Amino acid sequence: MYETIAQQARQAVLGLLEAAKLEKGDILVVGCSSSEVGGHKIGSCSSTEIADVLFSAIYPPLRERGIYLAAQCCEHLNRAVILPRQAAQAYGLERVNVIPQPKAGGSFATAAWRELEDPVAVESLNHRARAGMDIGDTLIGMHLARVAVPVRLELKKIGEANLVCARVRAPFVGGSRAVYEEKLL
Repeated sequence: MYETIAQQARQAVLGLLEAAKLEKGDILVVGCSSSEVGGHKIGSCSSTEIADVLFSAIYPPLRERGIYLAAQCCEHLNRAVILPRQAAQAYGLERVNVIPQPKAGGSFATAAWRELEDPVAVESLNHRARAGMDIGDTLIGMHLARVAVPVRLELKKIGEANLVCARVRAPFVGGSRAVYEEKLL
């Protein structure tokens, strides 16, 4: 089971990275219910084992590209976010004082706290994430920059959890006579 989950998570993050065309220093937010991945109702069966497998599959491709991982906490911590201190400083994000736990913050955020270099918690990304993975219907939209665009991957689930991915694009302004930069679409 864990090997399949790791393969699915890696496939999903690589597909999202290809679609989103993120640049070094961008933020990718991940909301994850380890309960849902394991086939249980969100918040009912937090699994540090599943979270560790997911983190180990998702984080290395981001780190290799210089993309910051932001791990969304669960609703018990008001969906605060765990990310490297360097990212919080680069984006001017105000820290909050909390350390996630499997039943208060979620297992994925707990794994991020343990594994990220110099992690901090922030209350919000202030709509700065350039892409996101929602594993298990965790509602990450509040962290994405506008305008969010769905990324339709072939993979629809990780384990038993629904998978929804998004990227952002620059807002279109100017109407029907405007000309747009293709790379910003």
